[in-house]
Amino acid sequence: MDSFIFLGYSLDAWITIATVLGLFTTLLFTKLRADLVFLAAIGVLFVTGVLDAKEAFTGFSSTSVIVVGVLFVVVAGLTHTGVLQWIVRNLLGLPTSYGKAVVRLMLPVAGLSSFLSNTTVVTMFVSIVKMWSKKLGIAPSKLLIPLSYASGMGGVCTLIGTPPNLIISGLYADKTGVTMNVLTTTIPGLFCLAVGVLSIIAMRKLLPERKAPESAFEATSEYTVELLVPSDNKNIGKTLGEAGLFHVRGGSLIEIHHFDGVVSLVTEDEFVMGGDRLVYAGQIDEILELKKSHGLVSADHHVFSMDELDKNRQLLTAYVTFGSSLIGKTIEESKFEKDNNMTLVAVARSGKRLNTSPRQVQLEAGDTLLLECPKRLKVNTEQLSSKLHLFDSDQVVKTSTKTLVSSVILIAMVVVSSLGIIPLLQCAFIAAAAMLLFRCCNPEQAMRSINWDILIVFAASVELGLAIQKTGIAESLATGILDVCGTNPIIVMTAICFVGTFITEFISNTAAGAMFFPIMYEAAEKLGYEPFPFLVALMISVSSSFATPIGSPTHMLVYGPGGYRFSDFMRIGLLMNLIILAANIFIVNIVYPLTPLQ
Repeated sequence: MDSFIFLGYSLDAWITIATVLGLFTTLLFTKLRADLVFLAAIGVLFVTGVLDAKEAFTGFSSTSVIVVGVLFVVVAGLTHTGVLQWIVRNLLGLPTSYGKAVVRLMLPVAGLSSFLSNTTVVTMFVSIVKMWSKKLGIAPSKLLIPLSYASGMGGVCTLIGTPPNLIISGLYADKTGVTMNVLTTTIPGLFCLAVGVLSIIAMRKLLPERKAPESAFEATSEYTVELLVPSDNKNIGKTLGEAGLFHVRGGSLIEIHHFDGVVSLVTEDEFVMGGDRLVYAGQIDEILELKKSHGLVSADHHVFSMDELDKNRQLLTAYVTFGSSLIGKTIEESKFEKDNNMTLVAVARSGKRLNTSPRQVQLEAGDTLLLECPKRLKVNTEQLSSKLHLFDSDQVVKTSTKTLVSSVILIAMVVVSSLGIIPLLQCAFIAAAAMLLFRCCNPEQAMRSINWDILIVFAASVELGLAIQKTGIAESLATGILDVCGTNPIIVMTAICFVGTFITEFISNTAAGAMFFPIMYEAAEKLGYEPFPFLVALMISVSSSFATPIGSPTHMLVYGPGGYRFSDFMRIGLLMNLIILAANIFIVNIVYPLTPLQ
């Protein structure tokens, strides 16, 4: 393979390039799981001999990857002891203007995201912000994008706040033997955060004012309800007109499902049969009265007796999360209703109700669902959260003395590691053990908190970065950048960070960090400068993805609840990318002046 050279690259290099491009394409245009796609890419590099067995699996033993895994347990302790709830209750308040609301929201979120998983923080805040926005009289869409942006900008303020920081610092330690301090990015990160907060307040008109998706159920007088005729119903054998099921108060019958087919143009002469599913459009409360007055039941499963008629039920709204197992399926095809004791009543998409049978709608990420369920809902919330996010969920962890204990454990971990008393990895293990010892979380919660999919992506990202470096791609790209940008280190740093910011809009920021590390490192060395400040700037840039909803998992979390369109992120996000890039380059070169190599 070494003897094959085409356009300056070896066969190994071309295999790596093809693999990386294939990875990008697959992630962009398919719904395949990211961890499987990354594993397949590493498999290709291993089978083709680009990476040997040790290199192909070195990511799984990487210190930075292990730290991320252990920190999941620390985060579990904080989550299950109500730390986030305490902060929300005591810090948000009732600000009197939009600017003050943005500050009161973004600063606590950024602070939490500096130490906790960004996804965990945003997941916790989504419902809270929606309720808070109603109290303030501000559209949720004006606050949910700032919420997501704050989590990303806060994450870069510490090495443990976001995975790319850990990946890049780990690769730097492997390369030089020098360990970065956990607070290396704190001052640059705080400066960029301040610039970001002020920019959002200044550009508030670029934030869309969308109706909350669930308002499609609150404000509209019409949506669809599907009811079932039990086999012992007294109206079986009558026509719809005779049974009083055709002309109903508050709505109209738009479709009837017999055992032998669907009738879309329904007339009042149609006969009622046991097992029929009747689809009505109209006022929800009035149509549901048919369950009592005419002996109908929710069409979630076949019901053969009126004794099965559910009482004391309530309506909840939820949205389909990105990555949900319900995406691409209909509720009719899944066991969701049976497993969670819920019935799908209506579906809204992009803030508008769908006038079709809700149980036959092929669900998409961001769809808003109206669900009928028991007033005392008892479900596996962790299992449910992988499919839906409930707007109305009141299952809040209560604060207690363990809230203080878990907070002290986190603070101690950060202080001890930042002072260099104990390395971060050991500190993380001690903190995780302390969370279990003081029962801030139990072993089952700790194990469930570890996101193995994310860890696989992290590990595979490290290996892709290794392949890019080993095959000479990094050196070649660094040389090409120098040819274009010249020898001015600021211009070179800016160019690579700009490309990194753009790439991370479409792929995992962890993957972007791992892939751009060797390129930035090689470029700095070729210029004759210590790579450290270049890499700090890279850390911030690969976590600065503001322009697309797929640029960050947190953007995906707010996309549905905010009723956003894809273009909403681009309107403000492209400017934010440029503003934060400029702030990043400016502050990094002040805090960490460029130093020539010895």
